[in-house]
Amino acid sequence: MDIIYLCTPLAFLLLPFIVLGAPTDELHLTEPAPGACRRCCDPPDSSADAPPPPSSHHHLPYLMPEIRPYINITILKGEKGDRGEPGMPGKWGKEGPRGERGAQGQKGSKGQMGTAGDPCKHQYAAFSVGRRKALHSSEGFQVLIFDTVFVNLYSHFDMFNGKFYCSVAGLYYFSLNVHTWNFKETYMHIMRNEEEVVILYAQPSDRSIMQSQSLMLDLQENDEVWVRLYKRERENAIYSDDVDVYITFSGYLVKPSVE
Repeated sequence: MDIIYLCTPLAFLLLPFIVLGAPTDELHLTEPAPGACRRCCDPPDSSADAPPPPSSHHHLPYLMPEIRPYINITILKGEKGDRGEPGMPGKWGKEGPRGERGAQGQKGSKGQMGTAGDPCKHQYAAFSVGRRKALHSSEGFQVLIFDTVFVNLYSHFDMFNGKFYCSVAGLYYFSLNVHTWNFKETYMHIMRNEEEVVILYAQPSDRSIMQSQSLMLDLQENDEVWVRLYKRERENAIYSDDVDVYITFSGYLVKPSVE
């Protein structure tokens, strides 16, 4: 009796599967369209006479691929257009580092002679320099360099090189004054360019004395006048100190070549 009571509920649960059949996931392409009436007595191939169901992607086993047209733009390239107008100039960039100094170029050719100057115009040239330090000459020749300026008109005397550069041709007067050193020789030349013009000389002595030399020279433009020491077998020296000036060299234009 108990078995009958248990089988009755199971029969009600299995009844839908017996009548309707088990559900399936497969899609039937020949499934009749919704709303179409089919009798159970119709033959199985009667569906061939029925109108085809409307196409729909819901009845296909996969999605149809989406088709997108593609146009190759390169084959549609037109002719090159006209050049446009130049744009506005941009801002200046930052200044770069300074480059290295280039090699010295060749000396240029001499320029043409200028026009004659005003005959009433006066021309001047003058300098007077001194030295406050004593000096012992080295082997051979040595340029006498000065460290004190009294007069240097138009900077014609170059203090760095110890030379007077003639800018106005004419007649000049020069004078050189030095103080000798005890027991030492003093041997000096006043030079024009690389030529020895006059000598200033004092033999070694137990007394130091003032020695001077002067002369006049007819100079051309760009001539150089300077003083050098000449050491021979004996020690060559001139004396001076930081308090007093014992060494002087002066020169001035007496008469220019063109007035």
